Amino acid sequence: MKPTMTFTRAAQAAGIALLAAPLFWAAPAAAQAQNNKPAQAQPMTTPKILVVNREAILRFSKVGQDIVRQVNDYTKAAEKEFKGQGDSLRKQGESLQQQIAILAPDVKAKRIADFEGKQRALQSKVQQRQELIQGGVIKAREQVEKALGPIIQGIMQERGGNILLDRSAVVFATGDIDITRLAVQRLDQKMTKVKVELTAPPAGAQQGG
Repeated sequence: MKPTMTFTRAAQAAGIALLAAPLFWAAPAAAQAQNNKPAQAQPMTTPKILVVNREAILRFSKVGQDIVRQVNDYTKAAEKEFKGQGDSLRKQGESLQQQIAILAPDVKAKRIADFEGKQRALQSKVQQRQELIQGGVIKAREQVEKALGPIIQGIMQERGGNILLDRSAVVFATGDIDITRLAVQRLDQKMTKVKVELTAPPAGAQQGG
């Protein structure tokens, strides 16, 4: 009858998982315009493949590290906030466990129902805070994607690339086609911080949803 409350691991894992989630970059405007043209015979284009490690960009860029730092701060603050409530509830559970044998059936049922209600209420608070942190990471990541998109497009144009693959889909790649390091450098020049604000995640993005 002990309350279950795991916040630190769950919230940190949620934040880091979101940081590692795929980024979606818009295709260069020229490519989009080309796709909108009527189908017609065109000369074959020689593939020029470039590779990028999306997870590494967010792990090693200054803005990605800043997001992780804020998630950790929110997590520690929440853990501190809920610790007292969790300790109190655990003591109540232990006391109730000792009394169950001597309580009248109707009294026992009511005490157990009350205790379980307190458990659910605390767990709901913890989950709500996790979701607010998750929503903040999603919003912050969208800002990073907005800044990163033009950077990736610019590098592709400079290198003459027309195909971009994520590093996770490539078995082997030489340094001259991996643009991750360059993307991190340019992102650091453009953005080093972004505010992670507690906010409800978009519909369908809730944990366990």
